[in-house]
Amino acid sequence: MELLPLMVERAGILIVLAFLLSRLNLFRQMVDYTHNLREKFLLIGIFGVFGIVSNYTGITIHEGVISSQAWQVGLAEESAIANTRIMGVTIGGLLGGPLVGIGVGLIAGLHRMTLGGFTAIACGISTILAGVITGLVGKKYNIRKRFSRGTAVMIGVLMEIAQMAVILLVARPYDAAFGLVQIIAGPMIIINGLGTLVFILLIQSILSEEEKTRTLQTHKALYIADQTMPFFRQGLNRESCKKVAEIMLKWTKAEAVAITNGEKVLTHVGVAEDHHIAGATLSTELTRRVLEHRKIMKATSREDIHCDYENCPLQAAVVLPLNAHHQTVGTLKLYYTNPRLLDPLEQELAEGLSKLFSTQLELAEAELQGKLLKDAEIKALQAQIHPHFLFNAINTISALIRTDTDQARKLLLKLSTFFRSNLQGARQILIPLEKELEHVEAYLSIEQARFPSKYVLNLEIEPELKKVLIPPFTLQPLVENAIKHAFSKPDFLGEGIVTIHAFSEGDRMNVVTEDNGRGIHSELLMKLGQETVESKEGTGTALWNIKKRMDEIYGQPDAFRMESRPGQGTKVSITVPVNQLQWGDTYAESYGRG
Repeated sequence: MELLPLMVERAGILIVLAFLLSRLNLFRQMVDYTHNLREKFLLIGIFGVFGIVSNYTGITIHEGVISSQAWQVGLAEESAIANTRIMGVTIGGLLGGPLVGIGVGLIAGLHRMTLGGFTAIACGISTILAGVITGLVGKKYNIRKRFSRGTAVMIGVLMEIAQMAVILLVARPYDAAFGLVQIIAGPMIIINGLGTLVFILLIQSILSEEEKTRTLQTHKALYIADQTMPFFRQGLNRESCKKVAEIMLKWTKAEAVAITNGEKVLTHVGVAEDHHIAGATLSTELTRRVLEHRKIMKATSREDIHCDYENCPLQAAVVLPLNAHHQTVGTLKLYYTNPRLLDPLEQELAEGLSKLFSTQLELAEAELQGKLLKDAEIKALQAQIHPHFLFNAINTISALIRTDTDQARKLLLKLSTFFRSNLQGARQILIPLEKELEHVEAYLSIEQARFPSKYVLNLEIEPELKKVLIPPFTLQPLVENAIKHAFSKPDFLGEGIVTIHAFSEGDRMNVVTEDNGRGIHSELLMKLGQETVESKEGTGTALWNIKKRMDEIYGQPDAFRMESRPGQGTKVSITVPVNQLQWGDTYAESYGRG
């Protein structure tokens, strides 16, 4: 009972050291995963020091008398020490496996022999033996996952019991050895068992904290990926990359974020943006190497970053490749003013985001290819001019040449405008509203020449909306549908009136095309725009094409709406953002179109 509180005090020294050690990132990383050779030697050094400290802080037992000294430097021949050496050896072997267990056992055991005493050799042998056994046990059973606290404590207790047995077998004289074991066995077994338990709890706490940290990092990475996805869907262009960089700057420790393609800097947000300018050609050798080798690379000094600006505050960076379809299409760069901020967790987060961003770019490319394929199909249909329309237009102009040459000349110009609009629309994704209206007027002028006083077009357009971009072949097919179907006999006998009304509503532009024709039955109306249909009036392909393109470009289900009643005409409403002039440029740039 006299020895027990002294042993608690000595064990407390190791536990305090272990707690301080657990705050170091390097040790936490070694606890958290399988070690390479360098890390195994570090563990040998760490737990070897624990064994040496245990030897030096041991409690002297001299002929049955307990003597507490601050520091052991040598023992008399008749003396021995009670200490916590086996605790460090046990934890080292269980954590690091055979190499670490043997290494720690040798360091602690050989050091114990140098201190002398009649149990020096016995304690040295038992310490080395404990290292071998716990190392083999640690190799077979992963202490991080499969070991219960009780099992680990039991191994610590067994190693201490084994030490008592070795002392009885090896130490001489036997009577002195037996008397020593009677004094030290109980306290050392209890303290080493409790110390092992505290060590295990500390290791499990580290693992639990690391798991929570990884969970938070994963959550953060997925959140950032979710926030950036709409912008990466637009491809690598200045506007989308700037938004992505701003999100990254907000949710990571980085003090500046840059994104490049294979040739130039697309954006730089944060510290040093006064001289790291978007649009500049790549000046960093590190970035070029990442593009070439497709590997993550780090810079831990200003010289590695290669910034020519004299007072650039950036001192560290991690450059990550952005890959799509087995090619590096750009890089993501996270900059720091202090290299310490570029810790392993931050680098791991950046690596995860790089992979997620690369996946997003691949998905965007796949989505683009799908859009281009459908766009090609749509344009092939749009570019086809019905032969009857062309023949009728030529016959009408031919007849007017003899009777009204001025009118014939005007119709030729309208026919030219119609052809030009078809060709331009087949090459572009978005065009100004006024260009689409020119297409409509050209088409209707030719139809009005064929059937005078039969069709009327009313345009009610707010002047400031004429520059807003809309998909081509959006309004002209609606007017053509009205001419062919809404105003056809015998159900319709009056004057056909088509009204196109464009007005702003907040940040949206509404374009309403309305006719006073014979209307559409509800059964057919439900299908039009959703699919092609077979009917006497047509297939509904034009309406399906328009709605499909509106869905793909704007991603809003209410961008295209149809209303109709038999005998009361049909109304088609299209809604697009008012800032289409700017948005359309971004859209065109991101897909290499214009």
